[in-house]
Amino acid sequence: MSPSAPPPSPSPKVAQVLFSVENGIAHITFDHVAARNAMTVAMYERLRSICLEIAETSSIRAAVLRGAGGKSFVSGSDIAQFSGFTSGDDGIAYEASIDSYFAPLIDLPIPTIAVIEGLAVGGGLAIASCCDFRIATHDARFGVPIARTLGNCLSVGNVAWLTHHLGVSMVKRMLLLAELVNATELVANGFVLKTYAPDEMDAAAQALATKLSSLAPVTQKVSKATIHRILRSQLPNCDNLIRECYGSNDFKTGVNAFLDGIPPNWQGK
Repeated sequence: MSPSAPPPSPSPKVAQVLFSVENGIAHITFDHVAARNAMTVAMYERLRSICLEIAETSSIRAAVLRGAGGKSFVSGSDIAQFSGFTSGDDGIAYEASIDSYFAPLIDLPIPTIAVIEGLAVGGGLAIASCCDFRIATHDARFGVPIARTLGNCLSVGNVAWLTHHLGVSMVKRMLLLAELVNATELVANGFVLKTYAPDEMDAAAQALATKLSSLAPVTQKVSKATIHRILRSQLPNCDNLIRECYGSNDFKTGVNAFLDGIPPNWQGK
């Protein structure tokens, strides 16, 4: 008798965004655990479609967003996509696409809660800032360390949004010093509502979502929209700055170094 064939190797888990609704509360989960929940293009597109669906569903009264695995909220974007960039115009198109993914989350007429365990970095920080409230584990960290990793930049809308929520000094620490800031420090400036032990997070998120869903939905919708219109007004055009950054040799160096797992050698060109 011939030996039996070995069992097939398990296929790698697909990076995905999970969506469910329970008792009027939407649950959105970023599930790419092998990459600390880094967002692929397909995940960004799925987040956008989920938010558009929620906006059309009047029975949903609040939404909770979190990362799978309990170790990371979202650690950024999938870096491999940048290896195909050939000019600064690719960066302008990319940042515009990112803004288009985040807009439906910002524009949701219902209150949203980001539940942050571990890292909320890059795109993760942006997603968290698009939510109305953030709760986090005591050791959660937040930042945009692109001055240390990739050498790219953010859109003017993204920078303005982070600055409104975090303040100029904190955003400069994140963008210029590439610092990752602890959640307990961000409680002090109001960005994080409260921190909890890991085993308290589920109950805390549920309690906050339940409270929010019990309040006047039209008041919440109008209040959110008014605030967001104020924050978005009079944004300047910064395409020339984005083109300069994404078109630089430093950006190409940063992407290649990141993918090769080595430190980049910045030249300022």
